[in-house]
Amino acid sequence: MAEPEFSARGVRIARWPRSLTRAGEVRIEDGRLALLTSYGSEIDSAPVKAVRAGRPWFAKGDETVATVNGTRYRLTMDAAGEDDARDVEQAGRFLAALRRAGGGR
Repeated sequence: MAEPEFSARGVRIARWPRSLTRAGEVRIEDGRLALLTSYGSEIDSAPVKAVRAGRPWFAKGDETVATVNGTRYRLTMDAAGEDDARDVEQAGRFLAALRRAGGGR
């Protein structure tokens, strides 16, 4: 199995208005984005070319919004449990990895 292009644990995954998990995982591997629960169950996945993601102007630095299979998810990179520079950097790395993998919309 190949190394994932991006992997982040401790991610809060929410589908408005409800939180799905507070310690999930976001993974980009083999051209697919997967949103996983803390137990490893798949919440949603799609080819990266079909995923739209970005950082809205009103969001905090560690938050991104991704549309996967027509469903909008709010992803909060909160691995350390605090809003710090590492979380903001990780959100930026997620968006960059998504663009590199071919989903740069």
